[in-house]
Order: sequence, then C-alpha cells, then structure tokens
Amino acid sequence: MSIEKPDLSDIHHNDWVDRHLHPSLQPYARLARLDRPVGTWLTLLPCIAALIQAAHGIPDFWRLLVFSLGALLMRSAGSTINDIWDRDFDKHVERTRFRPLTSGQVTLKQAVIFLFIQLMAAALLLFFINSYSRWLAVILVPLVIIYPLCKRFTYWPQAVLGAAFNWGMLMAWTDTANTLPCGAVYMWLGALTWQIGYDTLYAYTDIKDDERLGLRSTARRFGNKGIYWLSGFYAVSILFWGLAGITLSMHWLYYVAMVLVAIHLFWQLKSFDLQRPEKSHALFKANIYTGLLLVIAALLGVL
Repeated sequence: MSIEKPDLSDIHHNDWVDRHLHPSLQPYARLARLDRPVGTWLTLLPCIAALIQAAHGIPDFWRLLVFSLGALLMRSAGSTINDIWDRDFDKHVERTRFRPLTSGQVTLKQAVIFLFIQLMAAALLLFFINSYSRWLAVILVPLVIIYPLCKRFTYWPQAVLGAAFNWGMLMAWTDTANTLPCGAVYMWLGALTWQIGYDTLYAYTDIKDDERLGLRSTARRFGNKGIYWLSGFYAVSILFWGLAGITLSMHWLYYVAMVLVAIHLFWQLKSFDLQRPEKSHALFKANIYTGLLLVIAALLGVL
C-alpha cells in the first residue's frame, strides 16, 4: 500500500484570508504572511523578552505596542522582499509554488508598490523611538534586503536571517535603557544561533528543491549530519542565554526556565527526522514555544 505524500505548500486555501478578506486584498495578505504568523511571533517574542530585561519589569505599554508593530511590519516587508527576489525560484519549489507573485495573483510592479507602503509604515515608527535605536533600525534595512540573495552565494543565509530577525532585541535595550550591555548582546547571539538551528529545520523542508535549483542553505551544508550541527547550535544558544543571565544578574528562577528551554530544544532534536520534511516544518513552528519560554524566563529573571 502506497503512503500518500504530504502537501508541503505553505498556502492553505479556505482559511480566514479566503473567508473574511475581499478578493483584491487576499494576495497582499499572503504576500505579507498575515496568514502565516509564526515568523512574526518568532521575531516578536525574543524582543518582548529583551524589553522585559531592559525595563527590569513589565515594559511600558506604548513601547511594547511600537515594537510589536515593528515586528509585524518588518517581518511582512521582509517576506515581500523575499518573494520579489525569489519569484522565479518559488514556482519550482513545492512549499512556495502557490505564493502570490509566483502564481500571478500579484504583478512585480504591484509587489514593489506594496513593499514601499510597508516600509513607509515601518518608518513612521522611528518617530516613537530614540536616536540610538533609529540608527540601529537603519542598519537593519540592508540585512533584510540582502538576506534572500544570500542563498545564491553562501550556505549560511540562516545566519543573516538570524541577525536580522532578532535585531529588535538590541533596539529594545537601546530604546528602554539608552545603552547596550554585554548581557543584551549575549541574549541576541543566543537568539541568532537558536535561529540558525530552527531555520535549518525549515530549510530541510526544501532541501531537495534547493539542490535541484542550485540554491544554498545550512540544511544543504549540514546534509546527513544535521542532527549534530543542530545540537551544537542549540547548545551554544543555551550557553549564551545562561551567560546573559549571569551578566544581567537575573533571578535564580531564570535558570529554571532555561532548563525548560533546553528540554524543549532537546525534544526537537529527538523528534528530528531527515526522511520526513513535513515533520521538520512542524518542529520549526514549535519554536514559538521556545520564544514563549524566553519571555517567561525574562519575567522570572527580573523578580
């Protein structure tokens, strides 16, 4: 008896976008990944943890709102940039074959105009943060733009994505405390190596298509030794986060939460299966719980 092959497409029709949005808005919602919010959560949750640590307590509501909108808008803009650069590749990849630009629901001109609107909306948030953080925001933009191109010439695009995705953690400190202590940088480095790990899981979903198209990723670099590389990056993340806790004088309960983070990451490693790309995708999404645990650790750490 043959086993039905799972559909790896990341566009799922008859969802809330199809049911509740006007047909003219649906392609733009999908272009901005509003139907797939996991990336926004993975951007926002570490940032919230940094806001808590920087404020040494519950962050100011308006600052939390600004950074939440920033995570949403920059992740959405980054997704649009990604689809613009990859429009000729996506049609050949099972996971991305139904995306708006690839499927012709949105033209290149329309996507560029939409990107301009997204970036202008994000730029408005600069008025609500301090000058130190504005300069960091300016540095972030080139990282967001070049990330999709990295898979053409390096096996480490996940490192660039990790730096960009978690940049808000640094900005959270500079805007809240007007300083960037070593502990904040350690937290960011931990998030960067964590993202290399979980985004490699994501890359294993596309590894066969990437090999055929000549695109590079950490999944292709690690190959059959992925479990060892993933274990290493996750271990380094825990090390950096532990070092950050010491440097920032976190409460001992912070380290209890870090043990839970380590257990969750270990479960991901135990569940990883090279022969089941759909499972790699599910494990990638499970990192939302890692982000939540980071927020809990930050809260416990400032008691």
